[in-house]
Amino acid sequence: MKTYINFISSVFLRSFVFVFLIIFSLVFIINLLTELEFFKDLDVSLFFTIYLSFINSPSMIFEIFPFIFLISTQLFFINLFQDNQIQIFKYSGLKNSKILFIISTITFLVGILIITIFYNISSNLKNLYLEVKSNYTKDGKYLAVINQNGLWIRDKIENKILIVNASKVDKNFLINSFITEFNTNYEVIRNIKSERINIKKNTWILNDAEIFEKNVRTIKDKILINSNFNYDRINSLFSNLSSLSLLELMNLKKNYQSLNYSTVDINIQIQKIISYPIYLILMTILSAIIMLNSKRYKSNTLKLSLGLFFCVIIYYFNNLFNVLGSTEKINYFLSIWIPLLSLTFLTSLMTYNVNEK
Repeated sequence: MKTYINFISSVFLRSFVFVFLIIFSLVFIINLLTELEFFKDLDVSLFFTIYLSFINSPSMIFEIFPFIFLISTQLFFINLFQDNQIQIFKYSGLKNSKILFIISTITFLVGILIITIFYNISSNLKNLYLEVKSNYTKDGKYLAVINQNGLWIRDKIENKILIVNASKVDKNFLINSFITEFNTNYEVIRNIKSERINIKKNTWILNDAEIFEKNVRTIKDKILINSNFNYDRINSLFSNLSSLSLLELMNLKKNYQSLNYSTVDINIQIQKIISYPIYLILMTILSAIIMLNSKRYKSNTLKLSLGLFFCVIIYYFNNLFNVLGSTEKINYFLSIWIPLLSLTFLTSLMTYNVNEK
């Protein structure tokens, strides 16, 4: 490997590690303050809140990586500008496009490591975080799970424990459902079978319900059951997909499909992970172009501010299309790739005459 490649790689990776540690520290502190506020009325140790803050931080860092690479690239070029090393490279015949190619290649390789290793670790830690913290929330006694056997709900209300199983979800309705009611000692009170349950509100409406109570079977056209769950709440319980690895997302998608449940959010998350290295490369190139076009300005603060401005614009642009995709206003595939294609077009225009900068 040529000496200049070693040098550029070393400076770029040092800049990346430096920015990563700074951002991780900031995220950790924000998490810690959030956990301290959450547990202020509970008897838990400071070490416990630090532990929760630490295991929750990686999943948040994963979402910030594009901006970490943008700032890292800016810092990389600031280092080159300070000692006029960029001019030395230019006089030696090393074009700016070659520098962009080297740091883009490094970004791609690091991006592969992020989605294959870092993301799996962060998702496992996020899952652990949610499990541990659920013991201290009011929702800890409630549970909703989707697996190959359909939707399962465990609910506790009015001194009763409900175990609900439905084979499918059709908009606001549970299809082919079976409910078992227990008392607080887990003694069976009654079993209820219903082909169609309206769960739009917390008062469920069971149509054509078969009731099995004390070995006696009765049929009622309609009965009402109160629950802590409704359709919106069930949806929200499965919204934290960052706690699932890519393989787990694939399995969950199969379970959703068997349940006739919307897979849009899962598809968006999968596409986001697959496209992540490309996103990181584009942010790196964009940052490099910003720095090369603004190197005549001496103020590093101005350059960093310009990069942060683009961060904000890109964040809200991506968020807009994510919302459009999750609400099915546009196809989930387009909701991920339109922002990336737009960013590709922008960087392509800005790379014109990059070697002359």
